[in-house]
Amino acid sequence: MQIKGEQLAAHLERGLQAVYLVYGDEPLLVIEAADAIRAAARRRGFDEREVLTAIAGFNWNDLYHAAGSRSLFGGRTLIDLRLPTGKPGREGSAALQAYCTRPSPDSLLLVSMTGVDWREEKAAWMSAMLAAGAVVKLVPPGLAQLPAWIAGRLGRQQQSASADGLLFIAERVEGNLLAAHQEILKLGVLYAEGALSVEQIRNAVLNVARYDLDGLREALLAGDVARLMRTLDGLQQEGEAPLLVLWAMTEDLRALAQIKLGLARRQPLDALLKEARVWGARQTLIRRALQRLDGQRAEAALAHAAAIDRMIKGVVDGDPWDEFRQLGLQIAAA
Repeated sequence: MQIKGEQLAAHLERGLQAVYLVYGDEPLLVIEAADAIRAAARRRGFDEREVLTAIAGFNWNDLYHAAGSRSLFGGRTLIDLRLPTGKPGREGSAALQAYCTRPSPDSLLLVSMTGVDWREEKAAWMSAMLAAGAVVKLVPPGLAQLPAWIAGRLGRQQQSASADGLLFIAERVEGNLLAAHQEILKLGVLYAEGALSVEQIRNAVLNVARYDLDGLREALLAGDVARLMRTLDGLQQEGEAPLLVLWAMTEDLRALAQIKLGLARRQPLDALLKEARVWGARQTLIRRALQRLDGQRAEAALAHAAAIDRMIKGVVDGDPWDEFRQLGLQIAAA
């Protein structure tokens, strides 16, 4: 069965599966979900715990040995298998599929990992785990959902904050939930229970945001100029390669220009989105950007991007980062 992160607590109250897979891009969410499963297993008599880490050279026979070993006192075993690379490899895939075919009645297998790509999600071993037990995919909250996530965490320590205070924290910890968790705990140490003022939050919370190209593209298409400028500043300070930044910005810009041209020729939008390989949640952002950007501005922005490319390659003089900001304003501004 497939379980969402927010459904896990209720699921564990009802009972346990023989096999669990917990994964996601945010280590904090993976760690917390795995901890919840371990705690539920202890409450149900899994007193022994065998920790296996599948790094290079790992012997997958250890999985069978852990499942077959019995405690002298007759307890049951939680097999805590970590996949640091997010991929078990060919041997590991075969071992996990074989285990899921006949799970040990005296063991609970918990597999946890981060950094899984979409190809691995379609792998046979993951399908086997889905059939034999429960797969929990942890999806981190986006910037729009982050204030509510922070409010929930503050509530656990009997604290609260205004909308402005929550937004201030969210902007400082964007893309880095582990740092967000640490900052929230720090607020619990520094201040008493109750409502926190914006001034208290400003004095305590550091700027620990982790900026990435996906966030840049999201801000660009959403027309969020403040976030776009903040992300570009962060990427520059973190030493991101200008060529990668240019690629991220022009990837969506080309799609916008292509779709605008098709719309001018009275082609249906759904077909144009498919042709431009725009899928899922990105469709919503592209549709929003299309309402803001006309064909002439899209073509001018593409020409600007070509000039920045020459600048990065040293053909012409200029500061690519300043030009990124100007290009971003061309696309994001209403």
